[in-house]
Amino acid sequence: MKAVLVLMDSLNRHLLPVYGTDWVIAPHMQRFAERSVRFDRHFIGSAPCMPARRDILTGRLNFLERGWGGVEPFDVCFTDTLSENGVFSHLETDHYHYFEVGGENYHCTFDTWALHRGQESDKWISTVEPPVEPPHLGRWAVPYARNRTAFQREEDYPSQKTFAGAIEWVRTNGQADNWFLMVEAFDPHEPFDVPQEYLDMYDDDWVGPELIWPTYGPDDLDPEALQHLRRQYAACLTMTDRWFGMLLDELERQDCLDDTLIILTTDHGHMLGEHGLLAKNYMHSYDELAHIPLLVHLPGGEHGGEAREQVTQNIDLAPTLLEYFGLGWDHPIHGVSWWPCLRDANAPAHEYALYGWHGSTVSVTDGRYTYLRAPATEANEPLYQYGAMPSNFNRYWPPSTFASIETGRFLPYTEMPVFRLPMHRLRSELIAETLLFDRQEDPHQEHNLAGQPIETQCIELLRRAMQESDAPPEQYVRLGLQ
Repeated sequence: MKAVLVLMDSLNRHLLPVYGTDWVIAPHMQRFAERSVRFDRHFIGSAPCMPARRDILTGRLNFLERGWGGVEPFDVCFTDTLSENGVFSHLETDHYHYFEVGGENYHCTFDTWALHRGQESDKWISTVEPPVEPPHLGRWAVPYARNRTAFQREEDYPSQKTFAGAIEWVRTNGQADNWFLMVEAFDPHEPFDVPQEYLDMYDDDWVGPELIWPTYGPDDLDPEALQHLRRQYAACLTMTDRWFGMLLDELERQDCLDDTLIILTTDHGHMLGEHGLLAKNYMHSYDELAHIPLLVHLPGGEHGGEAREQVTQNIDLAPTLLEYFGLGWDHPIHGVSWWPCLRDANAPAHEYALYGWHGSTVSVTDGRYTYLRAPATEANEPLYQYGAMPSNFNRYWPPSTFASIETGRFLPYTEMPVFRLPMHRLRSELIAETLLFDRQEDPHQEHNLAGQPIETQCIELLRRAMQESDAPPEQYVRLGLQ
């Protein structure tokens, strides 16, 4: 048994030709889709990067109990289970957050791993004197300015090195049996930095300052700059697609397509001006962020070209892969295996998807209606995060919070005591209003139905989903659901 999971960061479903876009160039994802099952109602669980990866590895939702953080000592990861049962696992990645504070131990759950340096703010290229900041729009960072000096050819970019490493791994190991390969490309995550030839594919005529890294906030770009930014993203996606195609070619050369499960998905999307917003994770979890692509190639191309309408989530990856390898778990998870609906378009799956990011709105969808419940008060309290790993994004919990931390057996699925840290995060104006959309009649989520009779059903679904997902009790109070 063999399996490959390709995880492209910030891969926008609504900009993929396989999902109906006519201006973005991604022929290799298109040819992959023709031999795969396409899922049309696939959603995130937790976001952004590390919360999503904890969801994927553990099959449990992360965002209700904490934000960004490492693998916990009590977590059971499917990669560990594979290894314990004789299935070799390898991670090929340029996702540098795995190797920072707040990304502890994810890579350690694999038998082997390889990191390709240089993405975003990775502290890699070392020069005592900082580079000169050029004219630019959006963000600019000294570490990336240093790193990109190493990108002399397309082959030098980190995601391209990741795919090249995966290709070499398949070339070496493709004929072996009982292995799982995770190919994690940081692209098309920002900065959307590409050789000029990819921008030329989009007839980009931008003559203004550099714009490869959007700010995290409301869209303040003029129409020409925003169009250029969208082309930058598309060009980055096209470059990533090319290297994904090379990986598919190598899998075919090694005769892996007939006996290998291959999954392509992402952790979340990215706003490129939709709803007047750029980037992610400070606003509501609109579909541009939460409704994500999923393509599953079954061994031999079985059911290739078919579509599935069942509601699915990234928490389903772990049970799906374990079932494929004939394995299971004896601890509680939130995900369910896709195998019934992979085999049968009418098989049941999730009745809902519950998703969001810690301390923000909590969203639920039944596939048609999406309910984005805002915090009930501006104080956005009570709010806690739980864990034994006291770290968040690139930092440990500050000493000023130590006196507020309690320890206890607060999580129902583990006997291990954990820290409980009170969080003081005011509700922003961008999430002050509860939203409700009919995705069938209003696919761009422009008409808020909150306050209409259908909201009563959505509230009940949200309560049920939170209960079945082990939501800490204070979350009901924070959202005004008590």
